[in-house]
Amino acid sequence: MDKEIVNRVSQSALEVFDLEDYYVSGKRLQLDIKDWLHMSFVLKEKEFRTAIQEADWSHYDQAYVAVHCGNDALVPTWAYMLVSSVLEARAKKIVFGDLETLETAIYREVLDQLDYSVYENKPVIIKGCSKKPVPIDAYLYAQGKLQAVAKKISFGEACSSVPLWKK
Repeated sequence: MDKEIVNRVSQSALEVFDLEDYYVSGKRLQLDIKDWLHMSFVLKEKEFRTAIQEADWSHYDQAYVAVHCGNDALVPTWAYMLVSSVLEARAKKIVFGDLETLETAIYREVLDQLDYSVYENKPVIIKGCSKKPVPIDAYLYAQGKLQAVAKKISFGEACSSVPLWKK
C-alpha cells in the first residue's frame, strides 16, 4: 500500500517570514577613532581635525559604517559628529556603535518599510536558520511587527517550530 507523500506545509495557510530575504548587501566597515587620538586616549582638537583632513576616506565609499572608539577614552560627542560629517557624502549609512549595532539599524530601517498586511490573521513562522548575519534584535523587531497583524507566530522551521504567540 503506497501512500502519496503530501506536503502539508505547502497546503497550509502558514506564512514563512525569512529575515534573510531582507538582508541588505553592501560593504560593512567599522571606523575606530582611537587611532586619531593622542596616545589613543586623549583628544587634542587640532591634531584630531588634521588627522580627519588627511585621512583617505575613499575606503568608505558606498559602505555602511559603524563609528566607535575601541578603548575607554572619553570622547566628546562633537568628535563623532565631525567624523560623521565627512562620511555623510560617502557612506550609505552611519551609526555610532559596533557592527551589530549597524546591522540592527539597517534591518530596522528595512523592516519599517514592509507591508505586513499580507500576514493579517495568518499563522506565521519566523524562519530561524540563516546564512547571513541577522542580529537577534531583528528577530525581536520582526516579531513585534508581525504580532500586530498575525493570528499566530512561531519560530524555526515548519517541521520543528517553537510557538511564541497566539492571538
